[in-house]
Amino acid sequence: MNQELKVSERESMEYDVVIVGAGPAGLSAAIRLKQLASETLQEISVCVIEKGSEVGAHILSGAVMDPRAINELIPDWKAQGAPLHTPVSEDQFLFLSETGSFKLPQFLLPDCLQNHGNYVVSLGNVCRWLGQQAEALGVEIFPGFAAAEVLFDEKQTVVGVATGDVGIGRDGAPTEAHQSGMELRAKYTLFAEGCRGHLGKQLQSRFGLRDGADHQLYGIGLKELWEINPEKHKPGLVIHTAGWPLKNDTYGGSFCYHLEDNLVAVGFVVGLGYSNPYLSPFEEFQRYKTHPAIRTYLEGGKRISYGARAINAGGLQSLPKLTFPGGCLIGDDAGFLNASRIKGSHAAIKSGMLAAEAVSAHLLQGHAGEELVEYPKAFEKSWLHEELHKARNFKPLMSHGLWQGTALFGIDQVLLRGKAPWTLKHHGPDHESLKNKKECKPIVYPKPDGVISFDRLSSVFISNTNHTENQPIHLTLKDSSVPINVNLELYDAPEQRYCPAGVYEIVRDDDGQNPRLQINSQNCVHCKTCDIKDPTQNIVWVTPEGGGGPNYPNM
Repeated sequence: MNQELKVSERESMEYDVVIVGAGPAGLSAAIRLKQLASETLQEISVCVIEKGSEVGAHILSGAVMDPRAINELIPDWKAQGAPLHTPVSEDQFLFLSETGSFKLPQFLLPDCLQNHGNYVVSLGNVCRWLGQQAEALGVEIFPGFAAAEVLFDEKQTVVGVATGDVGIGRDGAPTEAHQSGMELRAKYTLFAEGCRGHLGKQLQSRFGLRDGADHQLYGIGLKELWEINPEKHKPGLVIHTAGWPLKNDTYGGSFCYHLEDNLVAVGFVVGLGYSNPYLSPFEEFQRYKTHPAIRTYLEGGKRISYGARAINAGGLQSLPKLTFPGGCLIGDDAGFLNASRIKGSHAAIKSGMLAAEAVSAHLLQGHAGEELVEYPKAFEKSWLHEELHKARNFKPLMSHGLWQGTALFGIDQVLLRGKAPWTLKHHGPDHESLKNKKECKPIVYPKPDGVISFDRLSSVFISNTNHTENQPIHLTLKDSSVPINVNLELYDAPEQRYCPAGVYEIVRDDDGQNPRLQINSQNCVHCKTCDIKDPTQNIVWVTPEGGGGPNYPNM
């Protein structure tokens, strides 16, 4: 089936605004657009498409939520039943050694690690609630539809997106179940795909949005949800740690958040700028849970869910240009996350609101496709910019290692209050940081005990990940020879270890010869780590059929 025939068969729907992604940024933008339509007596048609099987299915975050942005968006959220049920009751920050811990005195905690007034939440459930609010205002939400292509007019203005075809076989040919994708055309299109968005990445390249910006830096966040013994549960307790099991030169840390109903979210973040190709973020996470300070909460409990997701960590200096003709980037598609606070949901909500206000003003004037220059101007005047500016030197300072970085950042935040007259630059991109395997010592990880620590496959099982059989592999290779000739030869195939879901596997013949890369795409939890960390940038994550991937409950 040729491309012209496929395009001509696609049905088309017209909206004023199409939003790609039903996370906190996309849903908040949709809500704000409808609020403004009511205030200005406009009719604004808004459509949100979401690649997950339902709103919230692909949402993964710690999460401790700062309510500042949702206070602005929906001031009566408590009366409306928003699932922010557990206010933070206590903050702890621990430096871990292999067997012990040192608790940082409360008076030394910088503002970014103080959570009074914040809430421990399931961000997935918050998004489900935001989706209900959006639909009540007249927003059309279509879960299970993956935006696979950006649509342009003859002037190279973005005029919408097309969803991917379904019913394409592994060989690329249509099956009996084939259905063409649909074109969703709009006067303005907002991209809210989350970290390392598939289309956002293309737009940044096409329009040169990263020109003049620092490299974006990333981490991988791994999370489990546990139901623990009631006598060990402390609603609102927030624990962060640094140190063991990571080496001093490897950026990372952990969280342990006590929600309601005896639930605890436990997670681990590893910066993807690490250099040892033998490091496995998944195994580091499993080791971390065995530390006495954390194990004490989990013993006697039950692990009920698992997931992983890449997160932006570059901060203000890594933000791209936010706008282009016909649309803009919002939320983590742009990189709005405060790494020093380990928070992004409030930033995502605020960025969605700011973009919606710019779009509404353009629509009110009868414009379509003109660049939303008011959006970045409003951001620069907002409290969000002020917050990110204060935190801008966190990641560059932490690149000096845990102890020196912590001391330097303490000076930056406590003594200078984040107002140093300099902005530090990031070093190169994460994929350039791996050393040759000959320069590094393999890391021997303990076998999982099946009680506190687990293997990848049992973890993927409880993420409820699934993809339609026989669809094309969505983890594509630019050059099929690179995994063996370069990655295996130089780095001992690090994709086997940085992937948290067992997607990449080096298999050999019975005699141990003829190594080849096997891609178990069915396991993919859509974390995007491979797209980021692959040292040759040979792996390109593309969107699979809509509805595939994880189905996270309460994550």
